[in-house]
Amino acid sequence: MLYEITVKFHKDLLEISENQITIGIESKPVKGEANKEIIKKLSKHFQIPTSSIQIKSGHKSKQKIVEIQH
Repeated sequence: MLYEITVKFHKDLLEISENQITIGIESKPVKGEANKEIIKKLSKHFQIPTSSIQIKSGHKSKQKIVEIQH
């Protein structure tokens, strides 16, 4: 399933509404650290392995499309 992700920095939150997710992260967007934190948070929330989550677009943006295979 595809989700639209909105990233908020310096916050710790995870809000899901249908296929929209707002996620707050602490990592800085340097060398993919922010994307790794997003994947870890989603993995923990959905209780699935990180390998089941893939960022499809928006690798360097606050707006991302993520595919999650439940």
